[in-house]
This record gives sequence, structure tokens and C-alpha cells, in this order.
Amino acid sequence: MSGGHFDYEQSYIQYIADSLENYLYGRELDESDIEDYINDFWNPLSDEEKAWIYKHKRTLPNLYEYSPETISEFKKGLNLLRKAYIYAQRIDWLLSGDDGEESFHERLKDELTELEKGGKQ
Repeated sequence: MSGGHFDYEQSYIQYIADSLENYLYGRELDESDIEDYINDFWNPLSDEEKAWIYKHKRTLPNLYEYSPETISEFKKGLNLLRKAYIYAQRIDWLLSGDDGEESFHERLKDELTELEKGGKQ
């Protein structure tokens, strides 16, 4: 494992981003987990919600039913968190001596470009 200058704590940024993404779009469910999720005693679901879960194989998004304006801000925040993780990771590797300045700039550019294309980092 490379890096370590930040004691790998940049992974917390990625964890927060992943958690927010799961809230926004629902978390993927394995076939075996779908029935457990749908039949959760503490979370009764409508037939429409059950059908959505079967179709998408994900938990329900926006469970607290925030407004479209709030969800829009969440999405902006998600993008910023993904960028923050990329920057923290690349800087960590540079400060730890795993990358030189040239590879720092190349990797940073490549990862930010991939993020903008829609690829998750």
C-alpha cells in the first residue's frame, strides 16, 4: 500500500461520498437481500416501492423525501467530495514520496477527467 502521509484518512472522504451516493441513488442489493429489504418489519413499503426495488435492485433513494433543490445541492456536494478525495489521495502519494511532481500532475488530471466523465474514483 502506498501513501500514508495523511494516515490513510482520506478514505473517510471516500466513505462519506459513497454513503451520500447510496442515499441519492439507493444502495445495490444482491438477489438474496431484496426480500429481506422488502419485508423489513420496521420499514413497510407500498406495492409501488416494492416494484421499484425489484426492477432496480437497489434500496429506495431519497428516503427522507428532501426537495429537488436539496437533492441538487447533495449532488453538488457529492461531486466536491469525490474531487476532495482525489486531491487528498494524490497529495498524500506525493508527500509520501510514492509519486514525483510529474506523475502527481498526470494522475490528478487523469482522475479528475475520469470523474467528470462519470467514472467513480
